[in-house]
Amino acid sequence: MLKSLYLLSHQIDLNMKKVLTFLLTILTAVSAIAADSLTVFYRIRLDQDIDQSSQRLVTLGLEKAREADADYVLLDLNTYGGAVDAADSIRSAILRYEKPVIAYVNMQAASAGALISIACDSIYMKTGSSIGAATVVNQTGEVMPDKYQSFMRGMMRSTAQATGRDPKIAESMTDTANVLSMTPTEAIAVGYCEGICENEFEVADKVAGGNEFVIKNMEDDMTWLDRLIQLLLNPLLQSIFMMMIIGGIFVEIRTPGIGLPLITALVGALLYFAPGYIGHLVESWEILLFVVGLILIAMEIFVIPGFGVCGVTGIIAVIVSLAFAMVDNAELFHWDGTLNLQPILQPLGIVIISSSAAIFGSVWLVKKLYTTRSFDHIALREEMKASDGYTGVVSGLESLVSEPVVVFTDMRPSGKVKTTDGRIFEAVLQFGGFAAKGQTLKVTHAEQGRLYCEKL
Repeated sequence: MLKSLYLLSHQIDLNMKKVLTFLLTILTAVSAIAADSLTVFYRIRLDQDIDQSSQRLVTLGLEKAREADADYVLLDLNTYGGAVDAADSIRSAILRYEKPVIAYVNMQAASAGALISIACDSIYMKTGSSIGAATVVNQTGEVMPDKYQSFMRGMMRSTAQATGRDPKIAESMTDTANVLSMTPTEAIAVGYCEGICENEFEVADKVAGGNEFVIKNMEDDMTWLDRLIQLLLNPLLQSIFMMMIIGGIFVEIRTPGIGLPLITALVGALLYFAPGYIGHLVESWEILLFVVGLILIAMEIFVIPGFGVCGVTGIIAVIVSLAFAMVDNAELFHWDGTLNLQPILQPLGIVIISSSAAIFGSVWLVKKLYTTRSFDHIALREEMKASDGYTGVVSGLESLVSEPVVVFTDMRPSGKVKTTDGRIFEAVLQFGGFAAKGQTLKVTHAEQGRLYCEKL
């Protein structure tokens, strides 16, 4: 009897295990089905002018959405536009993204914002919002020449075609005579808007089709480094860093010697290039070009007296590197591989304007600083007058008159010469011109510590 009871209890135990296993299997399957039915939206909020920082923001957001395996990217837009080159880069990144990107026009999608919206797979708009007005203007709001408008029209048409929308409507947004801007109802009527929603949750609910959904915000995934890079990429700060670079270099050229101006320029360069390089916006060759420019300028200051080829080439290299660092290199070429200079024109203009402001600002600052009492602690104001017995003239130069000397550095027309006993002096070609290094000259006379020479 005991054996029978044991067998019965054992059988019951086995049956219970089977039931529990079956229930766990059912629960696991239900959980998997529930997880699969949960639609994930990744929200990127773009509520600023379109510039280099917003370009990185969207690019980074798409990468994080890919890592989160989101079903949809929800681009929350509220912008009046901005830089065309940055908008073009954002447009290209959205078109290349492998999953649907939804634009939610949260009040304004004007100019560059309209281009970005059209690149998205679907567009939803808030009541009272608008989309369009993509005419290219300058910083003062003045309409740019037709070649700029033509470039924008081409991008609007191609983007509309890529997303299955009417390209003529997109082109009308750039019409300088009668620019098109649409309300949500008007956009729905021409197929440029899928619906009107008052917030991102309504958008997600419509797209998910009544299924469960969750919205993940990009802000929650950003690290302190991401936020710091976004801060340093602010156009105002970038302009300040650029002025630090140009102003520091200019002052260093005017007052040769390793000091505060050079340190200021190097700090400005670090703050200008580092955020873009970490954020994959600046290429290595642009930094290398900048370094080469600095080396050429340093050679002009410390090795080759005067201001010649090295100095001019160095300054050009610095300006070009600063301009190209503001442009996505992928946008510098047309689809057929030919060079596209259009995106570089605006950054180059910004660099030139900032450089001019930095130079004038440096001159004003130096003059202002020189008049303050604080300057007495870092500079010597005392004049050493000849009447007091001071002299700055090297004595004994008269003995070199009529003697041959060898050009130590290229003379244009000033430079350095070397005497037969190995001494080096400042010298000038008496009748101007150029004398190459190694050429032999004759000293005609000495004046104020400087030798005057003529060619043999």
